[in-house]
Amino acid sequence: MRPAGWATATAQCSPPVNGKSRHGIDDRHFEELTRGESLRLLASVPVGRVTFSHRALPTIRPVNHLVTSDQIIIRADLGTALSGEVEPYGGMVVAYEGDMLEAEDRAGWSVVVVGRARRITDQAAADRYRQALHRWVSGPTADVLAIQPEIVTGFRLAPRAGLKAAMNSAGQVG
Repeated sequence: MRPAGWATATAQCSPPVNGKSRHGIDDRHFEELTRGESLRLLASVPVGRVTFSHRALPTIRPVNHLVTSDQIIIRADLGTALSGEVEPYGGMVVAYEGDMLEAEDRAGWSVVVVGRARRITDQAAADRYRQALHRWVSGPTADVLAIQPEIVTGFRLAPRAGLKAAMNSAGQVG
Protein backbone atom coordinates (compact mmCIF):
# COMPACT_ATOMS: atom_id res chain seq x y z
CA MET A 1 0.00 0.00 0.00
CA ARG A 2 1.38 3.43 -0.91
CA PRO A 3 1.64 6.26 1.60
CA ALA A 4 -1.12 8.86 1.41
CA GLY A 5 -0.37 11.54 -1.15
CA TRP A 6 2.46 9.62 -2.78
CA ALA A 7 0.66 8.78 -6.04
CA THR A 8 -0.58 12.35 -6.42
CA ALA A 9 2.88 13.86 -5.96
CA THR A 10 4.54 11.61 -8.53
CA ALA A 11 1.69 11.84 -11.05
CA GLN A 12 2.18 15.59 -11.33
CA CYS A 13 5.91 15.32 -12.10
CA SER A 14 7.50 15.81 -15.49
CA PRO A 15 9.52 13.03 -17.15
CA PRO A 16 12.65 12.28 -15.13
CA VAL A 17 16.14 13.57 -15.88
CA ASN A 18 18.88 11.46 -14.29
CA GLY A 19 16.26 9.74 -12.16
CA LYS A 20 14.62 12.92 -10.88
CA SER A 21 11.68 14.98 -12.03
CA ARG A 22 12.12 18.68 -12.64
CA HIS A 23 10.65 19.11 -9.15
CA GLY A 24 13.47 17.05 -7.61
CA ILE A 25 11.27 14.05 -6.79
CA ASP A 26 12.77 10.67 -7.62
CA ASP A 27 10.89 8.66 -10.19
CA ARG A 28 10.60 5.66 -7.89
CA HIS A 29 7.71 3.49 -6.91
CA PHE A 30 6.65 0.87 -4.42
CA GLU A 31 6.47 -2.69 -5.65
CA GLU A 32 4.30 -4.85 -3.42
CA LEU A 33 5.94 -8.13 -2.48
CA THR A 34 4.29 -11.52 -2.16
CA ARG A 35 4.07 -13.22 1.23
CA GLY A 36 6.78 -15.70 0.21
CA GLU A 37 9.15 -13.02 -1.10
CA SER A 38 8.55 -10.92 2.02
CA LEU A 39 9.43 -13.77 4.38
CA ARG A 40 12.48 -14.70 2.26
CA LEU A 41 13.78 -11.13 2.46
CA LEU A 42 13.07 -10.96 6.20
CA ALA A 43 15.11 -14.14 6.65
CA SER A 44 18.03 -12.50 4.81
CA VAL A 45 18.67 -9.87 7.52
CA PRO A 46 19.76 -10.62 11.09
CA VAL A 47 17.90 -7.85 12.94
CA GLY A 48 14.40 -6.43 13.00
CA ARG A 49 12.11 -4.51 15.32
CA VAL A 50 9.28 -5.95 17.37
CA THR A 51 6.39 -3.65 18.26
CA PHE A 52 4.08 -4.49 21.14
CA SER A 53 1.85 -2.84 23.69
CA HIS A 54 3.34 -2.07 27.11
CA ARG A 55 1.27 -0.19 29.68
CA ALA A 56 -1.22 0.57 26.88
CA LEU A 57 1.43 2.32 24.77
CA PRO A 58 3.28 1.11 21.66
CA THR A 59 6.82 -0.04 22.37
CA ILE A 60 9.49 -0.95 19.81
CA ARG A 61 12.61 -3.03 20.49
CA PRO A 62 15.37 -4.12 18.11
CA VAL A 63 15.97 -7.88 18.23
CA ASN A 64 17.69 -10.53 16.18
CA HIS A 65 15.54 -13.24 14.65
CA LEU A 66 15.27 -16.46 12.71
CA VAL A 67 12.61 -17.17 10.13
CA THR A 68 11.42 -20.77 10.01
CA SER A 69 8.95 -22.14 7.49
CA ASP A 70 6.00 -20.81 9.47
CA GLN A 71 7.28 -18.62 12.33
CA ILE A 72 9.60 -15.79 13.28
CA ILE A 73 11.67 -16.71 16.31
CA ILE A 74 13.08 -14.04 18.63
CA ARG A 75 14.65 -13.87 22.10
CA ALA A 76 13.36 -11.70 24.91
CA ASP A 77 15.33 -11.43 28.11
CA LEU A 78 13.45 -12.43 31.24
CA GLY A 79 12.02 -9.44 33.04
CA THR A 80 11.85 -7.22 29.97
CA ALA A 81 8.62 -5.51 28.96
CA LEU A 82 8.07 -7.91 26.05
CA SER A 83 8.79 -11.07 28.00
CA GLY A 84 6.47 -10.01 30.80
CA GLU A 85 3.58 -9.24 28.44
CA VAL A 86 3.55 -12.52 26.46
CA GLU A 87 1.37 -15.31 27.77
CA PRO A 88 2.54 -18.83 26.88
CA TYR A 89 -0.75 -19.98 25.40
CA GLY A 90 -2.96 -17.04 24.43
CA GLY A 91 -0.14 -15.00 23.02
CA MET A 92 0.08 -11.30 22.38
CA VAL A 93 -0.47 -9.49 19.10
CA VAL A 94 2.77 -7.92 17.88
CA ALA A 95 4.15 -6.43 14.70
CA TYR A 96 7.60 -7.36 13.48
CA GLU A 97 9.50 -5.30 10.90
CA GLY A 98 12.73 -5.91 9.06
CA ASP A 99 14.24 -3.99 6.20
CA MET A 100 17.24 -3.29 4.03
CA LEU A 101 17.22 0.33 2.95
CA GLU A 102 20.04 2.05 1.10
CA ALA A 103 20.06 5.74 2.01
CA GLU A 104 22.47 6.69 -0.77
CA ASP A 105 20.48 4.91 -3.50
CA ARG A 106 17.12 5.61 -1.86
CA ALA A 107 16.15 2.03 -2.60
CA GLY A 108 15.48 -1.15 -0.69
CA TRP A 109 12.68 -3.08 0.91
CA SER A 110 10.68 -3.36 4.11
CA VAL A 111 8.56 -6.20 5.49
CA VAL A 112 5.99 -6.04 8.29
CA VAL A 113 4.52 -9.15 9.90
CA VAL A 114 1.57 -9.01 12.30
CA GLY A 115 0.75 -12.03 14.41
CA ARG A 116 0.61 -13.55 17.86
CA ALA A 117 3.81 -13.96 19.85
CA ARG A 118 3.90 -16.96 22.16
CA ARG A 119 6.54 -18.20 24.53
CA ILE A 120 8.08 -21.46 23.29
CA THR A 121 7.48 -23.91 26.11
CA ASP A 122 9.13 -26.99 24.55
CA GLN A 123 12.51 -26.84 26.32
CA ALA A 124 14.46 -28.73 23.64
CA ALA A 125 13.16 -26.42 20.88
CA ALA A 126 13.80 -23.32 23.02
CA ASP A 127 17.39 -24.47 23.70
CA ARG A 128 18.03 -25.01 19.95
CA TYR A 129 16.78 -21.50 19.19
CA ARG A 130 18.83 -20.00 22.04
CA GLN A 131 21.94 -21.53 20.48
CA ALA A 132 21.08 -20.11 17.05
CA LEU A 133 20.08 -16.64 18.27
CA HIS A 134 23.18 -15.05 19.76
CA ARG A 135 22.63 -12.79 22.77
CA TRP A 136 23.30 -9.10 22.50
CA VAL A 137 23.23 -8.32 26.22
CA SER A 138 24.15 -10.21 29.36
CA GLY A 139 21.55 -11.12 31.93
CA PRO A 140 19.16 -13.89 32.88
CA THR A 141 18.38 -16.71 30.49
CA ALA A 142 16.28 -15.45 27.62
CA ASP A 143 12.78 -16.46 26.75
CA VAL A 144 12.30 -17.64 23.19
CA LEU A 145 9.22 -16.33 21.45
CA ALA A 146 7.57 -17.47 18.24
CA ILE A 147 5.55 -15.07 16.14
CA GLN A 148 2.95 -16.78 13.98
CA PRO A 149 2.55 -14.57 10.88
CA GLU A 150 -1.09 -13.76 10.23
CA ILE A 151 -0.61 -10.66 8.07
CA VAL A 152 2.55 -10.27 5.97
CA THR A 153 3.11 -7.15 3.91
CA GLY A 154 6.21 -6.09 2.07
CA PHE A 155 7.31 -3.54 -0.46
CA ARG A 156 10.37 -2.74 -2.51
CA LEU A 157 11.26 0.86 -3.33
CA ALA A 158 12.79 0.87 -6.80
CA PRO A 159 13.20 3.01 -9.92
CA ARG A 160 10.36 2.76 -12.41
CA ALA A 161 10.95 0.03 -15.00
CA GLY A 162 11.11 2.48 -17.93
CA LEU A 163 13.67 4.65 -16.19
CA LYS A 164 15.80 1.66 -15.22
CA ALA A 165 15.71 0.32 -18.80
CA ALA A 166 16.67 3.74 -20.22
CA MET A 167 19.54 4.04 -17.73
CA ASN A 168 20.68 0.50 -18.57
CA SER A 169 20.78 1.26 -22.28
CA ALA A 170 22.72 4.44 -21.59
CA GLY A 171 25.21 2.49 -19.46
CA GLN A 172 24.24 4.34 -16.27
CA VAL A 173 23.15 1.24 -14.35
CA GLY A 174 25.52 -1.67 -13.90
